[in-house]
Amino acid sequence: MKTFGRWLASPWRRSLLAALAGALPMLAFPAPSLWWFAYVALVPWLLLARSAPTGRRAAYDGWLGGLGFMLAVHHWLLPSLHVFTVVLAALLGALWAPWGWTVRRLLGGAPSPRRCAAALLVLPSGWLAVELVRSWQGLGGPWGMLGASQWQVAPALRLASVGGVWLLSFLVVAVNVALALLATARATRRPAAAGLPSAAGLVAAAGLVATAAAASAAWVWAPRPTVDGHVRIAVVQPGVISGAQSGLRRFDREERLTRGLAGQHVDLAVWGESSVGYDLAARPDLARRIAALSRAVGADVLVNVDARRSDRPGIYKSSVLVGPGGPTGDRYDKMRLVPFGEYVPARSLLGWATSVGKAAGEDRKRGAGQVVMDVGRGLRVGPLVCFETAFPDMSRHLARDGAGVLLAQSSTATFQRSWAPEQHASLGALRAAETGRPMVHATLTGVSAVYGPGGERVGAWLGTDAAAARVYDVPTAHGATPYVRFGDWPVGAALLALAAWCAVEGLRTIRARRSVPAPSAPRARTVRESPARPGR
Repeated sequence: MKTFGRWLASPWRRSLLAALAGALPMLAFPAPSLWWFAYVALVPWLLLARSAPTGRRAAYDGWLGGLGFMLAVHHWLLPSLHVFTVVLAALLGALWAPWGWTVRRLLGGAPSPRRCAAALLVLPSGWLAVELVRSWQGLGGPWGMLGASQWQVAPALRLASVGGVWLLSFLVVAVNVALALLATARATRRPAAAGLPSAAGLVAAAGLVATAAAASAAWVWAPRPTVDGHVRIAVVQPGVISGAQSGLRRFDREERLTRGLAGQHVDLAVWGESSVGYDLAARPDLARRIAALSRAVGADVLVNVDARRSDRPGIYKSSVLVGPGGPTGDRYDKMRLVPFGEYVPARSLLGWATSVGKAAGEDRKRGAGQVVMDVGRGLRVGPLVCFETAFPDMSRHLARDGAGVLLAQSSTATFQRSWAPEQHASLGALRAAETGRPMVHATLTGVSAVYGPGGERVGAWLGTDAAAARVYDVPTAHGATPYVRFGDWPVGAALLALAAWCAVEGLRTIRARRSVPAPSAPRARTVRESPARPGR
């Protein structure tokens, strides 16, 4: 142990270890999808920040761990943004610097029972505060939220219906903190108390029991969506098409695949993101072809247009509903754009990013608001476009506005051979569980997936190499989940806990300063004159 401590004395080695420790949670996300690993993945990072010799070094450990985390969960961006990916990860990683300092403040040395109890509340709250800040779309959005790693765990999905992905992140971090406390208690135990449980160990055990109790309570008492019927929705995935005239050749393949749905009694056919590369108002011939498909299939077709609008300036990505008579007038323009992929933030300053990667040469335009579409037969759907499925508030608002089915149109053509398609498809399970509404994730070239109102998978995924039209029997449900009713309440509770802790720490610091006695002034020395000696 002493040898390892000397090895860590090198700032460069410690920095490398912090970045590697921060990157560990990536294994809990798809494609590896080791969901159980999320509950231990933060322990090395916590123990490292706890052992920092100073608060400043702990903040560095937090920052570099955050850099490793952000770079790991966004590593698939490297072929597109190159070195700019590292720059962005370093900027966002700085959000974890205060978190690293707090880890040392609460877990450093031999923590008292009070500090241990505070750590179980404050450190998960601090993590949620970081996730809240980086969830702003201008900073990359909520991609890689720690709670999202639990997308295939049934009890976790039930918890998501209560507090969204935020509650899952809080509990996952709380378990990691409890395990770090157990390791701390073992490391700081005195030889005389070798057979006795330490206070830190007791607090950690209590935290684990409380987490298990919360999960069990949600499993038993959280309301379950009441399935009231089924709809047949077809996902049309054309697959990878490249080369000259790829837009028209893709349209031809989508047309052929959709025509094969005739006679299968579908209620809606969904195409992926950027499935139509031309404005339908400017290309009435394409609009007529899609309308003919709607008549042949006996259902509306939801396409996604990525083109310059003829009725207003700029390029929009829009979900457009086409019926037997042509476009119905229902249209949703994408609101939250992908930074650098669809627009460059502060282009006057960061426009150079287009020269080092595949950043957007021209900014897309944003839509004004979300839309719920009536596709007939009593079915109302709420469309989302690609990146927007990462935002839990958008699907919650659609559910509150009356959407019976959530639809996501996406494309991961640039990242086909990475972990991005699987990770993107997994988000649909969380959005379905949070809202109690089924989620259909239809892609152009990625992974298409369908989930029931509880987040359970419906049918098999369409992989990145598939080119097919598949019909899913999607269960529908009614009622509102606690998350739809109460929103992001775990975030508010976390911010309140952080504010209370900061207030207590501030008062403690003020009292400590006042209790220190003022230094007394030195007593003045009196110089006595010696009597003059005779003869002098």
